[in-house]
Amino acid sequence: MTALEIAAAGGEISRWIVRRPKGPAPRRNSRSIEDEFRLLKIIQLLGLAGPAPFALDRSGEVFATPYMLMAYIEGRPDFAPAKPEEYAIQMAEELGRIHAVDGSRADLAFLPRLDEGRVLQQRPAQMNGSLDEALIRNTLEAARSFPQHNALALLHGDYWPGNILWQEGRLAAVIDWEDAALGDLLADLAIGRLDVLWIYGRGAMEAFTRRYLARTAIDTRSLPYWDLYAALRLVRLAGADMQEWAAFFEPYGRGDITEQSIRSYYRFFVAQALEKLAVE
Repeated sequence: MTALEIAAAGGEISRWIVRRPKGPAPRRNSRSIEDEFRLLKIIQLLGLAGPAPFALDRSGEVFATPYMLMAYIEGRPDFAPAKPEEYAIQMAEELGRIHAVDGSRADLAFLPRLDEGRVLQQRPAQMNGSLDEALIRNTLEAARSFPQHNALALLHGDYWPGNILWQEGRLAAVIDWEDAALGDLLADLAIGRLDVLWIYGRGAMEAFTRRYLARTAIDTRSLPYWDLYAALRLVRLAGADMQEWAAFFEPYGRGDITEQSIRSYYRFFVAQALEKLAVE
């Protein structure tokens, strides 16, 4: 994303964001930026806290690939809030609003269906033993498919503190909708739970979960499976170098986030999911 400041002849200043696809999204879906632009228009109509799309350029005259222009939102990610539990509660409220969108709406049919099996199919030749990858994969593969108890919902796909903009302690926007899909809302909940845990702490994760479940009528019987799915997703994203991940947070005043702290929270998260499955 690139921020632009444009001065009009009368002296007025307007701010815009140029968003271009990068990473795996364009390879999975050659129309990723078009789909995101289309989704953001729907999100605006629904009153959700997403950035307003302004224009989509497919001409190839400026960039070789399509890009979109979005309204600039005052705000920034905040990885070191004074009251992390309050932030977690606001995140839960907004996630509940997102998941209240019926996934069977005709205007959302262009979005892909979440396929949890795709994560399991990407089985590496060598497992990350320090993160119990083999144990997690074996547990999920034994289940074959996650029991589905909830209606199809709109999913953000990457709901974590890094995709939340804050302004004066209030949630201003949820950004980066490139991984949006239709599926079981427990997938988003689990991803949010894990990332809130290792960034904001256990109390924040519990507050996030409590508030979300209090406002959303869902069946949580499959949550341990989705928690393990979220853990496996983190293994895939982080790879073997969690030290590099931890270093990302130092400029944000979070020198306390270390490779060791991430691993400690991760192990707790995996253990609580396995414990719930063991008593079923």
